[in-house]
Amino acid sequence: MLNAIPAQEFMSAGARKMRDFYALKAGAPVYQREFGFYVLERWQAEGHISPNVGEDELAALFGFDPPGKFFLENLGWCEAGFSPVFEEKILEDQDDYELVQDFAGRGVKCFKGRRNGFMPEYVDHPVKDMKSWEENCLWRMDPSSPERYAEIKSTLEKAAAAAGEGQVICANLVGGYMYLRSLMGPVELLYLFYDNPGLIHSCMETWLRLADAVYAEMQKEIVFDEVFLAEDICYNHGSLISAEMIREFLFPYYQQLLSNIKSRQLDKSRRLHIQVDTDGFSDAVIPLYQELGVNYLSPFEAASGCDVVRTGREYPQLLIHGGFDKRIMARGKEAIDREVDRIMPVMAKRGGYIPTCDHGVPEEVSFENYLHYRRRMLEFA
Repeated sequence: MLNAIPAQEFMSAGARKMRDFYALKAGAPVYQREFGFYVLERWQAEGHISPNVGEDELAALFGFDPPGKFFLENLGWCEAGFSPVFEEKILEDQDDYELVQDFAGRGVKCFKGRRNGFMPEYVDHPVKDMKSWEENCLWRMDPSSPERYAEIKSTLEKAAAAAGEGQVICANLVGGYMYLRSLMGPVELLYLFYDNPGLIHSCMETWLRLADAVYAEMQKEIVFDEVFLAEDICYNHGSLISAEMIREFLFPYYQQLLSNIKSRQLDKSRRLHIQVDTDGFSDAVIPLYQELGVNYLSPFEAASGCDVVRTGREYPQLLIHGGFDKRIMARGKEAIDREVDRIMPVMAKRGGYIPTCDHGVPEEVSFENYLHYRRRMLEFA
């Protein structure tokens, strides 16, 4: 069968461990990876890593596993999957700052000459009403646009090779809330749910139409193991919108997309895992998203009250990654040891857990602390 999962003895080492994770295999060696890094410039300045450090060097240094998962990515992440994207340009010089238009059409206030590595201030967004939606964004999400499909053939060839060694094939796309927020702005969106629900539904209908068309093309050749929704729908006290609003404005489109994907699978027996990536305190949305069949959540921000041990106990069939407190990484070896000893014996025995920092490793984390953390994690590798 096309894209059939090979027997374990024919899988790559990374794929084997990743498949054990998805199978919730209790006591299996824990897959080793990291969420991301914001600290690399510090470590480079201190001479711990090379100036042009790459993934291979970081993997060798910290004991990360080889790839076990292949990502299909051309439908957005934190922003809409525009094609073409907006022109990036300076809109205004403001002494120490610049007001720039970014690729998603937002007006962003940045430090002059530095647009990455810090939290910018978003001062404008491209969608304010139906007119601006149609003029600025709708045409950028045309599912028949030829340039959107230009790289699909080479992507699918790589995906087929990854599937041949047992890697999990994951279809990534921006989730509905994150998508709407990037179009309208976090505050403005909350008003528009009430003031202009027709606009919200128009945007979501376009989201669905685009994702469904692109995935239909991909599914002619590849079997999906997972759909990943980058959602960020929570803050430090729970969901940013109510369960009723989630069911009204998001779930109908999610349900239709997932139903269509499942109906097109070349291997109808393959389980489709569904992951939601949401910041903040996510406990309240777990049972809600389980209504969709979501069985994987990340990244469990500890500062918002998330606790992977508690969640792992309450939801024994939930796949989990993240959950290691970035603040504890910065405190020192004893604090790191206490948290490793609290989390890892329980979660490794349970299975279905990939430990990572609960976001990118921040600049406050010393190289020595992070190296100690990695040595402790490798005890469970």
